Amino acid sequence: MFEFDPTRPKWQQIAEVVRQRIASGEYPVRGLISEVKLEQEFGVARETVRKATAALRKEGLIVTTRGMGSFVAER
Repeated sequence: MFEFDPTRPKWQQIAEVVRQRIASGEYPVRGLISEVKLEQEFGVARETVRKATAALRKEGLIVTTRGMGSFVAER
């Protein structure tokens, strides 16, 4: 289980982890970012994961297609 820093919001920490995974190539371009898997991995509510993905979407790192999911954006 991921150890959260109690001084920072969980969604920010999750976004940071996903950001690092995108940068390292662990999450490839056009690869699916599963909210369900992130929920399970971090042991948080869906809303927390959605805040993280919203931040990443705003940064242009991921794109979300309704009914399909969130994917790593092309650089």
